[in-house]
Amino acid sequence: MSIKISYSFFVLLLAFVMITKAQDLSKKKPNIIVILADDMGYSDIGSFGSEIKTPNLDEMANKGLKMTQFYNASRCCPTRASLLTGLYQHQAGVGDMMNTRKEPAYQGYLNKNCVTIAEALKSAGYTTLMAGKWHVGQAPENWPVKRGFDRYFGLIDGASSYFGPFPYRPKQKITLALDDKEFTPGKDYYSTNAYTDYAIKFIDENSKTSKPFFLYLAYQAPHWPLHALPQDIAKYKGKYMQGWDQLRKARFDKLQATGIIPKNIKLSPRDSNLPEWNSLTKEEQIVWDDKMAVYAAMIDCMDQNIGRIRKKIKDLGEENNTVIMFLSDNGASNETINPNGFLPAIYQDSKKLASDITSFTAYGFTGANVSNTPFRFFKHWEYEGGTATPFIAYGPTLIKAGITSHQPGHIIDIMTTCLNLAGAKYPTVYKENTIKQTAGVNLLPLFKGKSWGGHKALFFEHEGNRAVRQGDWKLVSNYPDNQWHLYNMVADRSELNDLSKINPKKVQELAKLYNDWASKADVISFEKLAKNKGEAN
Repeated sequence: MSIKISYSFFVLLLAFVMITKAQDLSKKKPNIIVILADDMGYSDIGSFGSEIKTPNLDEMANKGLKMTQFYNASRCCPTRASLLTGLYQHQAGVGDMMNTRKEPAYQGYLNKNCVTIAEALKSAGYTTLMAGKWHVGQAPENWPVKRGFDRYFGLIDGASSYFGPFPYRPKQKITLALDDKEFTPGKDYYSTNAYTDYAIKFIDENSKTSKPFFLYLAYQAPHWPLHALPQDIAKYKGKYMQGWDQLRKARFDKLQATGIIPKNIKLSPRDSNLPEWNSLTKEEQIVWDDKMAVYAAMIDCMDQNIGRIRKKIKDLGEENNTVIMFLSDNGASNETINPNGFLPAIYQDSKKLASDITSFTAYGFTGANVSNTPFRFFKHWEYEGGTATPFIAYGPTLIKAGITSHQPGHIIDIMTTCLNLAGAKYPTVYKENTIKQTAGVNLLPLFKGKSWGGHKALFFEHEGNRAVRQGDWKLVSNYPDNQWHLYNMVADRSELNDLSKINPKKVQELAKLYNDWASKADVISFEKLAKNKGEAN
């Protein structure tokens, strides 16, 4: 009898332990990974129209959530400031770039009246990790480890050779850092691989604890200079000889066939800075094909490295408890390497073939117009070509598979979403400083396939370029022209048919909305700012 009672008690105890463990696992906070590409255009990955091979991102997109109208802040520093803090960039102190201005909203580094995602999640029991490009504070007291990250490896500055921290401007110092110390890489260094190496190392270290982790992985790719590894370049050589017009048409057709872009939207005309492809000499066409092959290889390599991160998560048994979000910091860049502002030797290197590892070049208008298909304009402007990014969210048990959302979202939503995933609260005070309120909206309803209230309005400003998006309407202007242009985004997301003349009342209404926001967000008109210009990064 006693043996039977003991056995029954053991079975009940074992069942209790298993149920308790299952409940604990269900309550376990998820790991959160945010991956940011640099200067990647709207149609540069396979699931958003590209011919570039991105199987890891494509699988995440097809088995997770795609948002087709997600917005960034149109340039490197502003986007990073907004993503990290959940604030519009001016509120966080990075209204322009990382150069120092006297105005607090434009001081060039994160202020004390904001918290980073890392600071907020660290307070909620997370290990906070970062690898990659920082670009929101150059002085050591503003580095990632001073803004909530437990571990960091990467580039403090806005751009660099992918093979090492080599200056490209006069009197410039490029800084790689490991935690709070400067870092000197070895001879086989390639930044995309190195950032992933350290991200995996940090994840491995954390796996020895019981804590969930937050990883911010900010790749440098595919920002200029065009630097890739020979084995990746070889995959794409010759694939771009068809020219930019055919490439844009092929991408556009794929975007519409997959439902990313509605059938009623038109492809924007070839940018006015681009000649007819057939007007180029054979040699000029080969040079462009070479640039595009290197550019494609950079994105291909980034996708391979995202695959390495995914494999590590799976090997640790954490795939079902991890959310991965992916986006780009701005649209593709039309910037070039020119004699003004770059070292003479760097300018000479820009004339070499991009596939030459000693080169230092960019693909300019010609490549960026392809990357931003189907939109107009580029990084820096507030038209869709500057601000629209693919957004992918993936988590096998945490995000419903196969969802495509056409509602507008914004980088300020990432902070709020991370906190809700973690069951954490956004602070009103941090380290005795009052924290500004975020306007971000929680994306979790979309993750679960439910209805989402979205934003009442979204706002944009960078170096005098302005925009406001409310519902189906978008009002936008370019500096220094400063004239408002009005577009209906349901009928005309390519922004080809300006309705400002026939709907002046809507222009007036949205302009007031923008001006009210600009006043509250500490935006200063570009004419009134101290005239030391932002970096061209």
